[in-house]
Amino acid sequence: MNRLLQQHPYPVTVGAAAPALSEWLDQQVFSAVFVLSDANTRRLCLPLLQGMLPLETIHFCLEPAHGQPVESLKTMDTAVRIWEAMLHERLDRHALVLNLGGGVVGDLGGFCAAVYKRGVRYAHVPTTLLAMTDAAIGGKLGVDFHGIKNVLGVVAPPAGVFVDPAFLKTLPPRELYSGFAEVIKHALIGHPDLWDELRSGVLPLTVTPADWPRLLEASMQVKLRIVQEDPLEKGLRKLLNFGHTVGHALESWFLETPDPITHGEAVAMGMVAESFLQGSPRLGEIAACLQALYPRRTIPAWAYADIWARMRHDKKNAGGEVMIAVPGERPFELEMMAVEEERVYAGLGYLGEWG
Repeated sequence: MNRLLQQHPYPVTVGAAAPALSEWLDQQVFSAVFVLSDANTRRLCLPLLQGMLPLETIHFCLEPAHGQPVESLKTMDTAVRIWEAMLHERLDRHALVLNLGGGVVGDLGGFCAAVYKRGVRYAHVPTTLLAMTDAAIGGKLGVDFHGIKNVLGVVAPPAGVFVDPAFLKTLPPRELYSGFAEVIKHALIGHPDLWDELRSGVLPLTVTPADWPRLLEASMQVKLRIVQEDPLEKGLRKLLNFGHTVGHALESWFLETPDPITHGEAVAMGMVAESFLQGSPRLGEIAACLQALYPRRTIPAWAYADIWARMRHDKKNAGGEVMIAVPGERPFELEMMAVEEERVYAGLGYLGEWG
């Protein structure tokens, strides 16, 4: 059974994606459907949707180089390839882009749709836990540039979001854990009951199929409420960046090493580091919860300056100061803090010790 979490400004459903998407497509007028996927979602997820896609569907598949994460494709070069394919297929402004995949597919597909011919509609069918609870909601789209996460992008809401918990069965454990970091983040910033449940020892691999819809809805509702209140990130929406100022810098730094980390692993480390920088009274419980779920990674001291330099490009910065967004004492309470280089170095050092 599908649940409609939001109708306006665009529908967000949780349940079987195929019937929900089929019903929605029947109500749309479009000249063509352009499906963006990656190699895994094309093989594992697309067959579940094939029966309701129109005959004029066009497919474009992202395939990273051997051994490289999909994040390595989140670049302007890939966006250019997608735009070239759209032009080759003669897509007009009435085309519909359908993003079938995780956060990288959604960010890239939505970004390309928002820019192509000054904007064509797009919809998300997220296939990862990260995309379901975070990336697919809110219309923030973009690409990485010169080693800086999401430094180029736009805000353009999707035409629809169709979340199907069944796709979680296609994920390898590491990818499931990556998305779980965003669930934890939402619990920490806006859902105390969910946080109490998660810190009691809930593990992504032991969540039953019957329980996933409830956990997804609880996490998604936090983001939906914040985005509805502040769609353009003028204030409260910055709270969704908890863990991301440090986390994005770590993710982009590790991406250039032989041992890259996932987005969720980076955000987990970022939440611990930023709680340390905040002096949060919850630092101990946050570190204990995340240590039980994610491997501890020591960052070499010689990398601190590089990571700090990446943090200086963060979009929240103001007046030449590096800013972090951290939760206050009450749910949905935002605190913006300026942090200094030496203090950040101490936080990066703490990551090798927490727990």
